[in-house]
Amino acid sequence: MMKRIILIFLIIIFTATSVFAKGLENIEIFDINQSKVVKTAESSPAIQKEVKSYLEGITGIYGRINPIPDKGYMIKIPLEPSLRIENQWLNSVVEEVIILVPEGQKPYLLVFDNENKALFFTFEVKIDKLVKSLHYKHKNTE
Repeated sequence: MMKRIILIFLIIIFTATSVFAKGLENIEIFDINQSKVVKTAESSPAIQKEVKSYLEGITGIYGRINPIPDKGYMIKIPLEPSLRIENQWLNSVVEEVIILVPEGQKPYLLVFDNENKALFFTFEVKIDKLVKSLHYKHKNTE
């Protein structure tokens, strides 16, 4: 009887853990105009590699007073495994990257450092490949 209880308990834990882990892997696209998540997608090694190139391609700190745009969209990408980034702009373990794509402007990155402080960075790598792989087309982006 005790073995059955332990077995059922282990099955529940492993099922809950795999569901939780699967949720962490999802990429979310948030449309600022609609104020909601408009698409979710599973990550892939290619997407993880692409995001790593964005982090390695940081060119500076994004310096606007209000860094959250009024129009456009954001792509939240969890990194699995987390990446250790060490450059002149960032020295931290990064678990998640948010790409902000304001209408009519270049995209930039939002990263939370080890102390959960929000940091905004400019980068020079184009995101067309990522957006195409996510099969996403923003209404106002033609």
